[in-house]
Amino acid sequence: MSTRLPPPLLLLLAGIGAWAIDQWLPAIRVDLPGQATLAIILAALSVAVMILSATWFARAHTTINPMHPEQTSRLITTGPYARSRNPIYLADAVLLFAWILWLDNLASLVVLPAFTIALTYWQIRPEEDALAMKFGEDYRAYCRRTRRWL
Repeated sequence: MSTRLPPPLLLLLAGIGAWAIDQWLPAIRVDLPGQATLAIILAALSVAVMILSATWFARAHTTINPMHPEQTSRLITTGPYARSRNPIYLADAVLLFAWILWLDNLASLVVLPAFTIALTYWQIRPEEDALAMKFGEDYRAYCRRTRRWL
């Protein structure tokens, strides 16, 4: 199994899907007090986590390119990677949730589990396979002590 779609493209497609559902089913909109504010806060937090997580790659002098996990030169297990094996993908999911909140449409929520399943199958599992091949027992030990998402 190899990576199929760049994760940012998958996130963009999921966001477009959520928007399309909102356009097709406008009657399912729900406007709760503070919803827009919460969406902005979640979006800002997710971008902050993305930036913080990306800096760990730069500090380790290894690739951040998700399409070529075999080019990774170091296993990162500290910082945000001590809490989640995939903090950037977790931030992607939170950003998508923030977008869905912003849209105010309950029907768009179906996109979130579809996104996480697709990301897990098409991206995370191939990455895990590549990292297990490259780092062996060190990676498997990391997987035992750190969850995939959170």
